[in-house]
Amino acid sequence: MPYPVAGTQFGGGAAPSPAYAGTFIPEIWSGKLIEKFYASTVLAAISNTDYEGEIKNQGDKIKIRTKPTITIRDYQAGQSLLVERPSSNIVEMDIDKGKYFNTILDDVMELQSDINLMSLWAEDAAEQMKIVIDQDVLTNLRNTPVAANRGTTAGARSGTINLGATTTPVTIVDRNPSAGQVPVVDYLIRLGQVLDEQNIPETGRWVVMPTWLATRIKTSELRDASLTGDGQSILRNGRLGMIDRFTLYTSNLLPSGTNAGVAAGEWLVYAGHSHGLTFASQMTKVETLRSESTFGNLFRGLQIYGYKVLDGTALTQGVVIPG
Repeated sequence: MPYPVAGTQFGGGAAPSPAYAGTFIPEIWSGKLIEKFYASTVLAAISNTDYEGEIKNQGDKIKIRTKPTITIRDYQAGQSLLVERPSSNIVEMDIDKGKYFNTILDDVMELQSDINLMSLWAEDAAEQMKIVIDQDVLTNLRNTPVAANRGTTAGARSGTINLGATTTPVTIVDRNPSAGQVPVVDYLIRLGQVLDEQNIPETGRWVVMPTWLATRIKTSELRDASLTGDGQSILRNGRLGMIDRFTLYTSNLLPSGTNAGVAAGEWLVYAGHSHGLTFASQMTKVETLRSESTFGNLFRGLQIYGYKVLDGTALTQGVVIPG
């Protein structure tokens, strides 16, 4: 039976229109829901999650021991050796952030539904949780790389690498640049040089870029399969793969414009090594219980998380605009 509506034959008031004829006409609900698409998340790919199993509640602190730097000294025959006792600096990561959802499934809705609504809601909540947390971390990564790894004079040794800054972004094109423009492949090489000058390992490097920048790559010189060494060009196979030791990721969650602390039309690009950023998250509470105020089941969950830039030399940041 359909849900009773106040003001009809169930509760007095105005007569229904058209008049109730005594014949029940069932509504037909599609058993196949419209497909829902989610923003691509990248946080798990660009950070290390070594400490994820150590958190239990919001407010926890994780103490992370860092590798000490050993002093190398000159030696001459017969000299007394200086003794060094290396000690590790302790970095604390606070698990101080939390996101929750809280839904209710009315008994009437559950009885009349021919699909498992609670299961569908749980799947959607998990995806939405990843998106919100990704967006939070990517936004707050701004300006966490050391000063030598960002701006218009980046490079720990050269100081001559222009990665762009707010109000002076780098204009990116696919190829055949005009004055003041930079081909996208050249820009990726700049990011690589910044990390090279900080002695960051070559394996495990990544770049996160907006989708328009990925399009510039697909239409650059690399669309020629002979240049990439692949059997097909990246324009045909759709995979960005690796360029200059970077694994390439695209994200629609990257901060841009005034909401991200940069000028309108500007986009942030991040590159680095997973050693630079650590992330820990746990879904600590998922529970179903009866509602006190109505007839239905409450379904709610709490996810707590924290993140920490362990090494700002292993991250680099650029500010770009499309050419």
